[in-house]
Amino acid sequence: MNIGAPETLAAGRVKFFGRHRGEVNSSAFSPDGQTLLTASEDGCVYGWETQSGQLLWRLDGHTGPVKFCRFSPDGRLFASTSCDCTIRLWDVAGAKCLQVLKGHQRSVETVSFSPDSRQLASGGWDKHVIIWEAQSGQMLRLLAGHRDSIQSSDFSPSGNCLATGSWDSTIRIWDLRALTPAVFHQELEGHSGNISCLCYSASGLLASGSWDKTIHIWKPMTSSPLVQLKGHVTWVKSIAFSPDEQQLASGGYSHSVKVWDCNTGKCLKTLKVRPWDSTKELWKPLLPLPERDRTCKQNPILCFFYSPGNPGCGPRLCLHPRWTTLSVWSC
Repeated sequence: MNIGAPETLAAGRVKFFGRHRGEVNSSAFSPDGQTLLTASEDGCVYGWETQSGQLLWRLDGHTGPVKFCRFSPDGRLFASTSCDCTIRLWDVAGAKCLQVLKGHQRSVETVSFSPDSRQLASGGWDKHVIIWEAQSGQMLRLLAGHRDSIQSSDFSPSGNCLATGSWDSTIRIWDLRALTPAVFHQELEGHSGNISCLCYSASGLLASGSWDKTIHIWKPMTSSPLVQLKGHVTWVKSIAFSPDEQQLASGGYSHSVKVWDCNTGKCLKTLKVRPWDSTKELWKPLLPLPERDRTCKQNPILCFFYSPGNPGCGPRLCLHPRWTTLSVWSC
């Protein structure tokens, strides 16, 4: 989304992806924005060409609904998590499963890659965080401390720390530098609901979105948020910093995206996602839209992608799910 000039922010081209056989739980763009990954309740992981909408692959293997998916920073791998208590690590070029990571006792809800793509962290309903080696699939560490299910995670830009968010309404920052089993060195409190999304900026600021309808921006070495963003009327599902870190985009369950000033906490723009209108060429879907999808009222914004390059330049894409159908739109 191009947020260099908030007053001109508006939805542009819209593309629909409607070949899932179940509800869409998660999605992710590749680092270059050319590939879209989706995780479905039907137990499969889908890969799409972002610009054309072409289905590249439909991968099975999980024995339960796929809850979350994410690309590695180098774009060579992606990971998927499932209610079957496993994480699957996939090769992008060959679209094949490389590793099945087993260690969780309950549904796995989140996975994150380290900045160098060599490690990944997972968490879920067993309240544990597990650090894995990507190449071998070996479990490196098991981190315990959260009092409820872990729903979100992100590595710091240096890779030295991991942030995790939980249904216990706290964020924990784990120091991964110690050779001994890591013990979290900081707990961030302030939210009053599930921490549904976490996102580090390039300089190390941490943003957290919650089901308490707020977003907090933290300097992790302090115990209180730098800025609190208030204005969402529903749960916050996804957040992303702009390349220059001056702005943050957020989406929830209300058919809208908000763009915020990270310094003042002011909402600069609210971009509303209008219901699909077949009479307007701008909103014409690539695939027929099921009747149920046209009337659904509670569709969360799942993820954002800021295209690489100079801040404020180039296309920006974000994703809006419609149960079994997704729409990707640019601004």
